[in-house]
Amino acid sequence: MDPNEQEGFQAPENQDNNHKSLVSPPPLVLKAGRYLPTLIFLGLAVHLILPQLASVEESLQVIRTMALWAVLLAALAQTISYMGSGYLLHSIAVTVNQKLSVPRGILITLAAASIGLLAGGPLGNGAATYRWVRKQGVSAEGSGLAGTLPTLFNNTILVILGIAGILRLLAVRELSSTQILAFLLILSGLGLGIAAISWGKSHRDWFTSGAVREAAFFYRVLHRPYTSKATETAVCRMFAALDLLEKGGWKRPAMGAALTASFDMLTLYFFFIAAGNPIGPSVLLVGYGLPLLFGRLAFLLPGGVGIVESTMAALYTGLGVPGPIAVVAVLSYRIFSFWIPTLIGFPIAFYLQNR
Repeated sequence: MDPNEQEGFQAPENQDNNHKSLVSPPPLVLKAGRYLPTLIFLGLAVHLILPQLASVEESLQVIRTMALWAVLLAALAQTISYMGSGYLLHSIAVTVNQKLSVPRGILITLAAASIGLLAGGPLGNGAATYRWVRKQGVSAEGSGLAGTLPTLFNNTILVILGIAGILRLLAVRELSSTQILAFLLILSGLGLGIAAISWGKSHRDWFTSGAVREAAFFYRVLHRPYTSKATETAVCRMFAALDLLEKGGWKRPAMGAALTASFDMLTLYFFFIAAGNPIGPSVLLVGYGLPLLFGRLAFLLPGGVGIVESTMAALYTGLGVPGPIAVVAVLSYRIFSFWIPTLIGFPIAFYLQNR
């Protein structure tokens, strides 16, 4: 990284204050009032319509006979999953010799995820994380990494799981020609993105100017005002995060991301047990990674609502899981892994914002 980029990444205090509007989350009350009803409507539509794919009576019977002990284990697994997210932020701070407790990291993760649903997706999530980690006394460098690395690690794990799921589906010949083409297009897009970032590490000025042009075009299409400083800051932090990874500072954050994904997957597994239909590790893997990856790519739908549930239920049904059981297990998993944390995250966001 050249001196100019290093200076831009460090974000001195006066620069940090001048551009606070670029890195802090939007007014929470305004955004919640504008987007939260739509998010709730989408969620209700999914949870009311998706069970129609199977018999409602059979689905209700599955719910009535669910094993309570397995549901409690699912809740415990999801709690540990968020402890992994808190440890991920903690380990990033430790990497740059800063301090951030695991419980505080959990709160910031929950709150930033909720804000990201209402404003900006991953960018809104990263901006909120940066702001609240910064308010904990962590340096601008550490806060920038905290706003960048979690998304990078979590998406990398989903890509790996998604590729493994595709290979498994190809092996059992459960994919149609159309599905194979769609998956190949998605993987090609991801490959091009990785190649572009790899090229950009050696041509940072060109990459940054290209990112600014793309973002400006996107904002013009949406008829919204645009300031290039936010894009330049985000690109600078991304490359700084990659520089840190090259120096070996990836092991602890990777452990936190792996812990998060493993126990999140275990949450889904326990719901299949609760529904009376345990599944094997390979089946669990196929139905887990791909739908969540699709949900991340479908950025126009907050949290991938509808995409994740329908794709996940369809995959498990295609792999031999009875329809009512697949629907109940998937919707229960999404309630514990997405809806409850999202609803908890909003009051936490108000607390962190006003603290």
